[in-house]
Amino acid sequence: MLETLGYLSALLIGVILGVMGGGGSIITVPVLVYIMHYSPVVATGYSLFVVGSTSAVGAAMYWRRGLVQIKTAISFGIPTALSVYLTRQFLVPAIPDVMFKVGSFAITKSLFLMILFAVLMILASISMIRKREHKTAEENKKTIKLNYLGITLQGLAIGLLTGLVGVGGGFMIVPALVILLGIDMKVAVGTSLLIMAANSLTGFLGDIFTSKIEWNFLLIFTAISIAGIFIGNAISKKVDGDNLKHGFGWFVLAMGFFIIVNELWL
Repeated sequence: MLETLGYLSALLIGVILGVMGGGGSIITVPVLVYIMHYSPVVATGYSLFVVGSTSAVGAAMYWRRGLVQIKTAISFGIPTALSVYLTRQFLVPAIPDVMFKVGSFAITKSLFLMILFAVLMILASISMIRKREHKTAEENKKTIKLNYLGITLQGLAIGLLTGLVGVGGGFMIVPALVILLGIDMKVAVGTSLLIMAANSLTGFLGDIFTSKIEWNFLLIFTAISIAGIFIGNAISKKVDGDNLKHGFGWFVLAMGFFIIVNELWL
């Protein structure tokens, strides 16, 4: 029963990515940990492969519609991809199983990753719930001065978080592209999917050398998620994505608090 629920959740992950261009990855780790019963370290690695592969298909859809800026994806994605690879290859394996103790309470590697993930979920949910007025690319260009240092630093930070908790980071990348580069929202979503695909799959390479991968499960789970993104893409043409994003934000907020309570008190 739980296994069936997990695979249905994989479909939902793809649907959300297809509708909103991001956000679906935020539930991948909880599904893998609480439903499929993988450890947080394994789950974050598997999440990178699922998110990366699904985002790649989504990026191809947007590219065919002329909604991907390749040069922007490369300039923003290089520092991000480098950061996520180094994080998965060196930082995550270097974190000790027991980081430190507070009295008799041990802060383990798994606990740290799940709490960090929950905090990130809560921050992501706030950005989804808040309704913003999206400016056009021309309006943004009037008020924005390109800041390459800022873009590089933000890319490195997003890569670090992506590598640690296994999310694609679309909810961080899209605002960065719109605010820092003045890109139109739809183009930002398509470009973000390409960046997410490159970042996540690059980060997963670090796990290939340090972990044993259950390829049968991972490929089936990913294939279902990819099927979901086709469904989501079809839905996006008929449903208001902003309203869905708002509602999904409340769900993510509740999930974030659930993880914190579950990890610390249950």
